[in-house]
Amino acid sequence: MAAPKVKLNNGLEIPALGLGTWQADAEGKCEEAVKYAIDIGYRHFDCAYLYGNEKEIGRAIQDKIKDGTVKREDLYITSKLWNDSHSPEKVVDACKKSLSNFGLPYVDLYLIHWPCGYDSQRGGAIFPSKFSSPSFSIIDTWKEMEKCVKLGLTKSIGISNFNHEQIERLLKHAEIKPVVNQVEVHPNLTQKKLIDFCKQLDIVVVAYCPLGTLGRSRRKDDDPTLVNIGKKYGKTSSQVILRYLVDIGTIPIPKSTNKERLKLNIDIFDFKLTPEEIQTIDKYDNNTRLCSASELQSHPEYPFHLDY
Repeated sequence: MAAPKVKLNNGLEIPALGLGTWQADAEGKCEEAVKYAIDIGYRHFDCAYLYGNEKEIGRAIQDKIKDGTVKREDLYITSKLWNDSHSPEKVVDACKKSLSNFGLPYVDLYLIHWPCGYDSQRGGAIFPSKFSSPSFSIIDTWKEMEKCVKLGLTKSIGISNFNHEQIERLLKHAEIKPVVNQVEVHPNLTQKKLIDFCKQLDIVVVAYCPLGTLGRSRRKDDDPTLVNIGKKYGKTSSQVILRYLVDIGTIPIPKSTNKERLKLNIDIFDFKLTPEEIQTIDKYDNNTRLCSASELQSHPEYPFHLDY
């Protein structure tokens, strides 16, 4: 069982589904989940320095390479630059720190986690209580991201949580085009405008929190519409939602440490929703954002003040 691949604008490929690792840092669970995921066919792992589990994930990867299950080149590993390392002199070192945590010579994709960079002199707070305009711009940060590619630290670079205006501004100055924009997408937040915008620019959208409220509670497990669609294909409501995200042109990265759900989440490539079923699920959209990052609202680059 493995996900097919999607071609990026730089000619490289990314698996069409990945394992999210945010909030998967419980004692030993993340490491074991990654090992099991590799065993059952996962090859794409979405990580970030902020999540605090790069070392665990790295150990799992090293173990599965050592036991011959995979080679490094079989895997697609993403990490992300945190907001306090956006200043130009910190970007390359931050990428190297993640590589050290993983025990890997390179990552496949390195993202700017949020457009909201800040100078980190406030006691190391993840989200400072106040923001002043930083002494650098998104463009300054991106130039250093490009340097990470040139140094061989990452194969590709991209962005996360950027709105259309920020993407347009970045592209005016970019030497290397971002290959993805990772944003929250699920039936309650379909992001159709942003997806269409990125598609026109040949930027792939990676969907985090892909199950939406289904990922926080099991209420949609009993939703009759999703249940009935699932019955047609012999799938669960969760699988229907993940397939929906694939069919609207995104790469979902559901998080789980549960073995049964890990198996179900990747088992979505043997069916395809009809246009009518996609339109039905579209109607769940109510612009509900689970990850609003309200702590960043006072930052001048907070992305969600705009519609898309």
